[in-house]
Amino acid sequence: MKKLVTVFLAATILAAPMAQAQGRHDYGHDRRGVHERTVTTKKVIIKKHRWDRGQRLTPAQRRHFVDRREYRRYHLREPRRNERWVRVDNQFLLINAVSGLIIGLAAAR
Repeated sequence: MKKLVTVFLAATILAAPMAQAQGRHDYGHDRRGVHERTVTTKKVIIKKHRWDRGQRLTPAQRRHFVDRREYRRYHLREPRRNERWVRVDNQFLLINAVSGLIIGLAAAR
């Protein structure tokens, strides 16, 4: 009987630290035993605006104008009175200088 109690006591002493180690730390596992991993990624979103006739440019965008003498350099037609070529997002827009409405479009060459 003493041997049985001694073996039972030794088994209890050896099993106790393993039981405590398993129950105390979660290590990212949920109750079903599935491991959860959280990964954060940074998304870079590049918005390209599509310009159409009749849209209005903001005053900040109107400031990026091409000088009137340089329109031939970019193979653009001569602007009429109250018109101006504006370069926005690598596109040339012919706008009304007073209202900012887009009259025509041209791709940069």
